[in-house]
Amino acid sequence: MANSSANRTYNDAIDALNSLQTPFAIIEARRKAGIRPDATSVQEIRGYLHRIGYTPSDLDRLNIIHVAGTKGKGSTCAFVDSILRRYSRSKNAPRKVGLFTSPHLIAVRERIRIDSRPISEELFAKYFFEVWDRLETSDAAKELVEVGTKPIYARYLTLMSYHVFLNEGVDAAVYETGIGGEYDATNVVERPVASGISTLGIDHVYVLGGTVDKIAWHKGGIMKRGSPAFTVEQVPEAAGVLRARAEEKGVELRVVGVDGRLEGVKVRPNAVFQKKNASLAVALAEAALKKLDGGFELDPKGPLPKEFVEGLEQVVWRGRCEVKEEEGVSWHVDGAHTVDSLKMAARWFVEECDGKKGPKVLIFNQQGRSEAVDFLDGLCNTVKKGDPAGNGFEHVIFCTNVTYAETGYKRDFVNHQYNPKDIEKMTQQKIFAERWSALDPDANVMVIHSIEEAINKARGLSETVQDGEKVQALVTGSLHLVGGALGILEKADAL
Repeated sequence: MANSSANRTYNDAIDALNSLQTPFAIIEARRKAGIRPDATSVQEIRGYLHRIGYTPSDLDRLNIIHVAGTKGKGSTCAFVDSILRRYSRSKNAPRKVGLFTSPHLIAVRERIRIDSRPISEELFAKYFFEVWDRLETSDAAKELVEVGTKPIYARYLTLMSYHVFLNEGVDAAVYETGIGGEYDATNVVERPVASGISTLGIDHVYVLGGTVDKIAWHKGGIMKRGSPAFTVEQVPEAAGVLRARAEEKGVELRVVGVDGRLEGVKVRPNAVFQKKNASLAVALAEAALKKLDGGFELDPKGPLPKEFVEGLEQVVWRGRCEVKEEEGVSWHVDGAHTVDSLKMAARWFVEECDGKKGPKVLIFNQQGRSEAVDFLDGLCNTVKKGDPAGNGFEHVIFCTNVTYAETGYKRDFVNHQYNPKDIEKMTQQKIFAERWSALDPDANVMVIHSIEEAINKARGLSETVQDGEKVQALVTGSLHLVGGALGILEKADAL
């Protein structure tokens, strides 16, 4: 990395970033030793923040809206970003809106957005290497982090996002937590303008614990004294823990129901879970705008302002409940990574297929998560029950997250955290295939190495359909799978 900053490209930045991934062998060793993220994770990011020239109080300038949750946190963040962006156009407050989310769908730079657009490759490379070089040359905060070291992949991007937003004049930023909340790298923020917790469920069991109350403890860690906090209705075990955490922190936690002002607002998909996300987003955006625009006030009984309505109706959140039509195939694309979210994806797919003729095809993957085999039952049964004739998927394809048949992973998709032998042997995919064959012996179950080949297989099935029919394909599971599929379908470099 001795080249001058001007000579270092986006691809150089992604290669350097990929070198910060924790290899599979180390992850496994930590798992076996019972090592999990703890308070030192946030302390470490605080040290790195000092090393690149900032303190946590500098982040106050970003007016951060902080969102955690198991399901719907990404959609909630997208709604808030969309509302603030439209309000900004109309009232010039905030001046610039930042959005930090994970994971990316096609390009890493999608994780850091300004005014709803991913930062350019040039800007990404510029700021990436400014952070890189400062970490290599500064010895600040050496009592917190060892000189010359760098944070791991996701934490580096979090650190970089602060540098980008502070330098680009962002004055409102929406931050989605990575995993959990209490020990997440985003939790270095001390004074968010508001925090929100979307629906909680079981996910990331190894890191957060196997019960919803343990998970709620982690997610509730983003609430901060002096900042309003909001959540949606939760199962009793989670609700109790969130209340206790709010009390412990001296925070008033407001539970948001489905907002009556959404009546007549076209929220997509038109489902209760999405209306809950939209309602949480309205509460968060309102709290932020009260600070950013002194004259702002929402009428609790009147209609929502047009900026809010347009923000909710015109939000773009790729890879969630998305339909793409091409000759012979209707592609239904929805990233879903929990039992409940996969059932929701299946219900949405069934509704979209209502009245349409043609074979149903599933393309699915969840890499490196042995518990994901138990997700398949709900997916299979929901589609069968929703079909008037009780038919499920005629064809089921399990593939890896490898993007292309010939060239392998796109640079932005390289992932060292999974066992390369499992991917090569398609171990996980074979386990999925075995379970599905037991669930539905009539289905034609296939195991295919790359996303590209899986898509081509589904396209090939369209040659066998009769007039008036189209293949109805559902691509779901891992966001890496969904992103790879969208990149191939659209021949796109970023979304």
